[in-house]
Amino acid sequence: MENHVTQVAFKVNGEEHTLDIDNRFTLLDILRDKLNLTGAKKGCDLGECGACTVILDGKAVNSCQILAVKIASSEIKTIEGLNQGNTLHPLQISFIENDGGQCGYCTPGFIMGAYPLFESRRNVSVEEIRLALAGNLCRCNAYGAIIDSVVGAIGIKADG
Repeated sequence: MENHVTQVAFKVNGEEHTLDIDNRFTLLDILRDKLNLTGAKKGCDLGECGACTVILDGKAVNSCQILAVKIASSEIKTIEGLNQGNTLHPLQISFIENDGGQCGYCTPGFIMGAYPLFESRRNVSVEEIRLALAGNLCRCNAYGAIIDSVVGAIGIKADG
């Protein structure tokens, strides 16, 4: 069987990349296997757990469900791209302070799922946070601490 490859140019965490990509590979495959950005995890590989969440052109997506050939001219942000030098992003700091990352496997997905809310700079409710994170699963059942972590970073009161 012939292997079909497409050259794709895109940005990850502000850095330009042009790669020859096997048409069967997902964005997650490219991030982990070609760019060595392993923060996005390969959990279910079905788009159901959220462990692979990244930001694609400003929107949180399951990178295991995006064919890499479809990311031409796109901008991708991963958990590795949130910090500024040695300074962690406020979401990362809040997850540490609120113990939102117990085992840590799902943490990058939850942080990236919350990132668009944080960046919106608008008042959001706890319910909006829950909805934004609804596609992410935590096997440690740390949902309370995860919500507290996002609330802590965004700066709203967790009253329901």
